[in-house]
Amino acid sequence: MSYWFAVMKDLEGQKYPEQIAYLRENYGFSQAHANALVMYSRGSKSAKRFNKQADFYKTLDPKQTKTAKAIFKAITSKFPELELVIAWNQPMLKSGTAYVFGLSAATNHLLIAPWSKDVLAKFAPKLKDFDVNKKTIGVPNDWKVDSKLLQAMVKARLNEL
Repeated sequence: MSYWFAVMKDLEGQKYPEQIAYLRENYGFSQAHANALVMYSRGSKSAKRFNKQADFYKTLDPKQTKTAKAIFKAITSKFPELELVIAWNQPMLKSGTAYVFGLSAATNHLLIAPWSKDVLAKFAPKLKDFDVNKKTIGVPNDWKVDSKLLQAMVKARLNEL
């Protein structure tokens, strides 16, 4: 974190949108991660919006909630040892101190993240119908969850740890 605090110190005095844009363009941050860092570096004590997964779901469209729940159910049914936490105001699965899988929501899609560029590269052929970014995969709000794909991605991520 000291590295990111140093980056933010260099951006001190810039406007909020400029800081967000800088992190997104130069470091590949998602909007949510950039916002969390900018808000924290500006001294926000209210950046934490959700204490539990249910609080996060209350902010979603019903289709998104149904899909998000199905995504986590598909993963945790195979990997019940993973810990569900809220980090950066999003539900994440962890193994020990390492993040394994995360989910965030935008208006028109959900973003899922296996926390590994290597996992994204390995599964790229199976993800060709989705919007694959540097660190996330955009899936439709009403995605018919592919449990086997999600479980294979999580298994690959766990094998990296």
